[in-house]
Amino acid sequence: MIWTRALLAIYPEPEREIVLVDTPSVLETQIGVARRAVTSVTRDVHAQVHGVVSKWIGIEHAVEHRVKSLIAPDEPLTPGLLYVGVASLTGSILARNRSIFSRVLLPPTFLYLSFKYFLPKTTQNVSAYAGSLEEEHFPALAQKHAVAIAHSRMTWERLREAGVGGRDKLQDGLGGAVRKFQELTGLKVEDALDHRTSVVNRVVEKVEEALQSTSVPPAEAGQSTEKAIEEDKKRRV
Repeated sequence: MIWTRALLAIYPEPEREIVLVDTPSVLETQIGVARRAVTSVTRDVHAQVHGVVSKWIGIEHAVEHRVKSLIAPDEPLTPGLLYVGVASLTGSILARNRSIFSRVLLPPTFLYLSFKYFLPKTTQNVSAYAGSLEEEHFPALAQKHAVAIAHSRMTWERLREAGVGGRDKLQDGLGGAVRKFQELTGLKVEDALDHRTSVVNRVVEKVEEALQSTSVPPAEAGQSTEKAIEEDKKRRV
């Protein structure tokens, strides 16, 4: 057996690096996991809330833009809405002691007529927008609505023509009777009747203009009326 002896190095050996490993405890590990989970949930909730707020702001801007597009710029809303509210309350007061049918119909009728009288352009814009929504989401209902409007318009035209013809005949008969009465008595009754007739004619013209303005323009009305009637006839066949 040969014995060997370790020789010393000429240069000193470098010092060994001591590495300290930080080993967390079980409690610290659980706390870290819980904290990371809470942080993740908080971030998700914040992102969802931010998305909801952004959508709500977008809805507000869309509604504001739509309302501004419906309101006519040359129609002030401040007195007009006040008059509409007063007219609606008047309808409710008049229908208070009436039948159920009157109580249901009078307030919305007064509301619509007052809106049409005080804010005609705004009412027309709202009606057009409601019609576009009806055609987009409820096409079958819009078609039935168009057919009903077409038939009601035709009925109204016939009644108006019959009323105008009857009024002319009545005026001719009354005119002859008044002239004979004036010749016999010498009283100028015809002048007073002419003035009253002119006032009545102006009122009738105002009513006809209001009714015509509630409907669609003539060209579009004629086209929609013809289409609605043709589709109704095809369905019945």
